[in-house]
Amino acid sequence: MTHKYDDTFMIVSICLAAGILSFALVYFVRKYFQGGQFKNRDIRLDAKVVIITGANSGIGKETAVECAKRGARVYMGCRDANRMEKARQEILDKSGSQNVFGLELDLASMESIRKFVRTFLSMERRLHVLINNGGVMACPKGYTKDGFELHFGTNHLGHFYLTNLLLDLLKKTAPSRVITVSSMAHRWGRIDKDDINCEKEYRPWDAYMQSKLCNVLFSRHLARKLRGTGVTTYCLHPGTINTELTRYLNRCMMILAKPFLWVFFKSAKSGAQTTLYCAMEPTIAGTTGKYYSDCKMKDLDPHAKDDAMAEWLWRISEKLTGLNR
Repeated sequence: MTHKYDDTFMIVSICLAAGILSFALVYFVRKYFQGGQFKNRDIRLDAKVVIITGANSGIGKETAVECAKRGARVYMGCRDANRMEKARQEILDKSGSQNVFGLELDLASMESIRKFVRTFLSMERRLHVLINNGGVMACPKGYTKDGFELHFGTNHLGHFYLTNLLLDLLKKTAPSRVITVSSMAHRWGRIDKDDINCEKEYRPWDAYMQSKLCNVLFSRHLARKLRGTGVTTYCLHPGTINTELTRYLNRCMMILAKPFLWVFFKSAKSGAQTTLYCAMEPTIAGTTGKYYSDCKMKDLDPHAKDDAMAEWLWRISEKLTGLNR
């Protein structure tokens, strides 16, 4: 009988030890995959004005919470007014701030962007940080209200147009920063000059990767155009995050993969850390046009540093958005 109890105790002990070890392993693996964290807690944004596109969910909302906590006047630019207001209330509650405002902004509509800018300029005479965060990923073939392929039109042209309409104010309020959320996916992106609108052939991931490469080239070229103005630009990869950007992926696959995603993907809060770093870190104030990931500067592949392609992209973007008229 004693041997039986000893054997049972040993089995229970082994199972308990295995469980504790497994829990610890999962905890540390998840912690590792959360990536670099912005640890400078002393920086304040009192009296600073910040615009964040796509701030009603994911890393945009987490960015808004942290900026509001630090004293900034935060303007959310979101497409859906009801969802924006719900998110705004959550941000107010979490941040303890009363200076969070929501303005409708559909990056897939040039008229909506113009209206957003007009409304913002009627409310503010300063802008210190513009965070180009909103976007779409791997969505079915579609076009913006102005006839541009959805990824190219929203992720690139929308932010290109918005930024240019706000440049005079950014210069006036300098030192100021423009942060554009790109993705590591830009590494596999290629720009097809003959079919940038994906009219001849459409593959969701190719269109997404092209738009993320556009983000990088735009940020780098903008930096060159703004040298000496006090406006600096930064582009970044937030990490692999399970946010609403994945809504177009196979739902069954996403449900089955949820435990895996929880362990190996970043949380929205961790995904916002590099954005916050680029928006606030004082040691990078003297740099511009660089690319960051996990709160560190990273090198780019040669095709993402193609100045001739960046110049072509800027010219065609001016033409498509009507900026050069």
